Amino acid sequence: MTSPADPGTETGIDVEKLKKLFPPFRVVLHNDDHNSMDHVVRSLMKSVPSLGRDEATHIMMEAHHHGQATVIVCRKEEAELYRDRLQSCGLTATIEEA
Repeated sequence: MTSPADPGTETGIDVEKLKKLFPPFRVVLHNDDHNSMDHVVRSLMKSVPSLGRDEATHIMMEAHHHGQATVIVCRKEEAELYRDRLQSCGLTATIEEA
């Protein structure tokens, strides 16, 4: 017997409808000429606890070389929180629908 939480079972949840009601948002880090690379990496790790040093460094380098980088894709409320945290560290960050 399988439980409703088992993968592949019918849950009755319309995933497409949920995506329309609660679309994912991405947090975007923008490059700037004011903050050191070390500060950006530390701020990323502090602001988004799920990021490790290697991932934060990769995001920082992508923003440095390409002008912007996706930090994380998540629900709108979380995206707003992470954006606000990054901005409070002096970084330029925005959110947009993914």
